[in-house]
Amino acid sequence: MIRRKNRAGVVMLAMVLAGALTACGKSGATNNEASAEGGEITLRILENDTAKEKGYLDELLNAFNEAYKDKGIKAVDANMEEYSNLAENGPYGYGPDVIYQANDKLMAYAEDKHILALNREDFECADKIPEEAWNAFTLSVDGKQYTCGIPVNVQEPMLFYRKDLLPEGWESTNDSDSNGTPDFLEDWSSLYKYSEEIVNSSNGEKYGLVAPCNDLYMMAEFFFSYGGYVFGKGEDGTVNSEDIGFDKGDAAKGMIALRQFAGIMSEESLDDSIKQSRYSKVADGTYFCSISTPDTYVLFHDRLKEVYQNEGLSENEADEKATENLGMVELPSKMPSSGDLSSDEKDKDTIVMGGVNGYGISAYTENKEACIEFVNFATGYDMVAKRAELLGIAPTRSDVAGDIGGVTSMIFESLNEGHIYLMPSVKAVDQIWDPVGTLLSDVAKDAFREKKNEAVKYADENAMQTALESTSKSIYDAIYTLSN
Repeated sequence: MIRRKNRAGVVMLAMVLAGALTACGKSGATNNEASAEGGEITLRILENDTAKEKGYLDELLNAFNEAYKDKGIKAVDANMEEYSNLAENGPYGYGPDVIYQANDKLMAYAEDKHILALNREDFECADKIPEEAWNAFTLSVDGKQYTCGIPVNVQEPMLFYRKDLLPEGWESTNDSDSNGTPDFLEDWSSLYKYSEEIVNSSNGEKYGLVAPCNDLYMMAEFFFSYGGYVFGKGEDGTVNSEDIGFDKGDAAKGMIALRQFAGIMSEESLDDSIKQSRYSKVADGTYFCSISTPDTYVLFHDRLKEVYQNEGLSENEADEKATENLGMVELPSKMPSSGDLSSDEKDKDTIVMGGVNGYGISAYTENKEACIEFVNFATGYDMVAKRAELLGIAPTRSDVAGDIGGVTSMIFESLNEGHIYLMPSVKAVDQIWDPVGTLLSDVAKDAFREKKNEAVKYADENAMQTALESTSKSIYDAIYTLSN
């Protein structure tokens, strides 16, 4: 019954997507009708919170509105929460016309027909974006490929730290291969030991790595590096969401490593408070480093700039010094195969979770062509370069990436080499975050239970494996059992 139901859904989806290539998601005034009536088309744009906070959205809207002031199109802030639910708001006319989101979220909307399919050829950026980025926004229905989003930037978790707080003489004590990079930025065992050293030498007032332990996106390396995965693939290469892989391979060893590292982090790592405090605490030296995504570079930079200003530097001096001393690198590339971070093992490649952010167009917009005009403008060279300047993103446009340098080529190289696992672009991904986040939080809490002489939940690898299997089953039930 499930297969027959899914088959019917696929056929219907193919019909809707095919229609979406040439028509809007619902009836209403077309651009031509609006123009003929002398009316102005107003597009509601939903951007992410960082883009709004740092002024990028204002820059984008002002630039677009100036360019299109004589064409009867105006773009405004949708004034909605970053993760506003298009599926709930769109059908009632409350959703945005254009939405900027990660591939997994946009494609979940696309799978349920809330996002329009688009022609790549309608966008100037088409031949400047690598296929890997386009693939993140590609939906396959009955063997036909549909593009449902326009890529803007590629994401993966990055390590942020202050270069001027590297330990004195690290070149002789913490660079075993003499390659000019500290060992603790290259492998997890070395980072663990260095973090432990910081905690002990400061009597617990300072820490090494402190990161959000309940965040799957930031902590996925403790699954993927040890053979775990989100969903498997069918014989045709498409995502098989019945095959849930968080309990596969040696993922239990990875979870033991996470629990071990949590034991030398601040207790703040257990909840969402770290997601705001990490910027200021890396800046003031309370934490040696933390984990976040490239598009939050500006938040670390601005907090570090404030630190230098408080030390007496002028605004320009502080800005230059923050740029010079803020380090952003990929996560350490090696992990211990045993899962014991106190060992000297560096024999397992780190695999992290990644994603691609981009623009989608709501299936409920009454102005598809105007939306295409806006997305074309927003993904043009100038605005992507401005986004990179203000937010520190890793742009998918090859010309912008080439001109600004930075981490983009490094990220795509890691993607091509299999060190980045892109979030699957299917609706079922929505069901992984809460169960896995809950498990991650509980595993990290185990380290603090142990410190308080309380009973631990995951005393050994077997107990951890049982917990992983239970979590995978919860995800399966949420996708296939409870939903029906």
